[in-house]
Amino acid sequence: MSTAATVNIHHAKTHLSQLLEQVRQGQEVIIAKAGHPIARLAPLQPEAGRIAPPGSLAGRGYAISDDFDAPVDQLFDALGAPAP
Repeated sequence: MSTAATVNIHHAKTHLSQLLEQVRQGQEVIIAKAGHPIARLAPLQPEAGRIAPPGSLAGRGYAISDDFDAPVDQLFDALGAPAP
């Protein structure tokens, strides 16, 4: 990431669209008042996908057959591949 640019509040208000475009491209912008940094514009990081904990669907009407992992003999025939 490149060095953050520092701008004063007036510049930030009058050039917000341009500053947001810089942020969209990965740059950070520091907004200062009287030379003292007060805010930072930075690109948002995408949220990590939420992973449901094991058992979270219990009691919601979902069921897995006892033989869900049983071999499917016809599978190889359907795919045209030789059986292992």
